[in-house]
Amino acid sequence: MNALLEDLRWRGLIHQVTDEDQLAQRLNEGAITLYVGFDPTADSLHIGNLLPILTLRRFQLAGHRPIALVGGATGLIGDPSGRQTERQLNPTDVVAAWSARIREQLMRFLDFDAAENGAVLANNYDWTQGLDVITFLRDIGKHFSLNYMLAKESVESRLERGISYTEFSYMILQAYDFLTLHTQHGCILQLGGSDQWGNITAGIELIRRVSGGEAFGLTVPLVTKADGTKFGKTASGAVWLDGSKTSPYQFYQFWYNTDDRDVIKYLKYFTFLDRSRIEELERELQERPEARAAQRALAHEVTALVHGRAAAERAAQVSQLLFNGEVRELSAEEIEDALRDVPSATLAADAQPGLIDLLVEVGACSSRRQAREDVQNGAVWVNGERVTDAQRVFATGDRLHGRYLVIRRGKRNYFVVRFAAN
Repeated sequence: MNALLEDLRWRGLIHQVTDEDQLAQRLNEGAITLYVGFDPTADSLHIGNLLPILTLRRFQLAGHRPIALVGGATGLIGDPSGRQTERQLNPTDVVAAWSARIREQLMRFLDFDAAENGAVLANNYDWTQGLDVITFLRDIGKHFSLNYMLAKESVESRLERGISYTEFSYMILQAYDFLTLHTQHGCILQLGGSDQWGNITAGIELIRRVSGGEAFGLTVPLVTKADGTKFGKTASGAVWLDGSKTSPYQFYQFWYNTDDRDVIKYLKYFTFLDRSRIEELERELQERPEARAAQRALAHEVTALVHGRAAAERAAQVSQLLFNGEVRELSAEEIEDALRDVPSATLAADAQPGLIDLLVEVGACSSRRQAREDVQNGAVWVNGERVTDAQRVFATGDRLHGRYLVIRRGKRNYFVVRFAAN
């Protein structure tokens, strides 16, 4: 067994692989070149893309040369894999702009300057834009029988609802990518998500038919959550790798809130912590689940990978400050970011609300009577200070950063009052 494949197997990262024994032998013989493709379907990658990206990185750390392929051409076509309906076809200039953004993001995860195995960044638009359809159909299309293509799950699952020739042809274009990278760079392995198995094996078959060359495929599993909800989705939408779309703090919180049933699996999938450290965190989880040590490690490691160590450390600090109620230590930007999804109210710039009215207005209490009881019981904090005077009125000078009153009811229930600008 090859050490890298053994580690991938332990981490649960191998869903399917073609001829694993032969691939292990090839990896033991020396460095190989491999690739993963990413179609630009938005202006940023999301955490659903992380698993193949980080698996590509694992291969590079083991001495192999990775190719990150941006699908500037295939992104114009639309991959039918895992979908029940046709994708919307985006304008060429939009796809080109998205491709450029994705290129920048991929460069965070791979080493493009390594002397022996520096990563390669490619775009399949470079070798498809000049293709003429007659040559492509004669030289490439002839290797794909209709029966072969209809048997692929990505196509078969769409036959009842219908599939356009555009999306039907996607498989051939992706196979052509593998052949091109095989010819130009000696690439012999394609990685991808489990929904890409049919496309990957089509590429292997095309390489065999055209050049008789050696090629392999490996897919990583679909990431699932124990509670049955979709991985990578929150109440506010997808979790993006772009910090302007999903802030480092929000990103950190997504991972920190991982269910106990999922956290060890995600540590294996998404971090580069070694086996002994993950097993240590697993023991801590079993013995002291309330400490959430595994979740903290997961959140810190993945946030650092995507946004850098400094951002991960500040996100952890902001999280701790909120947990301790130390909201005065937060900047205005951090208040907006960390409390963006909590109940809130906006008042006029010159408003000077009383505490009881404020608690009802922002939804912290259901009635004035409930508000008085909570204040008397010491369950209300405003801007980090416990307030026990039910008659308290908040003047302009009481606001954080001249604009906010941050209310906490109980240990963790936060509310924000914003005052409109003059």
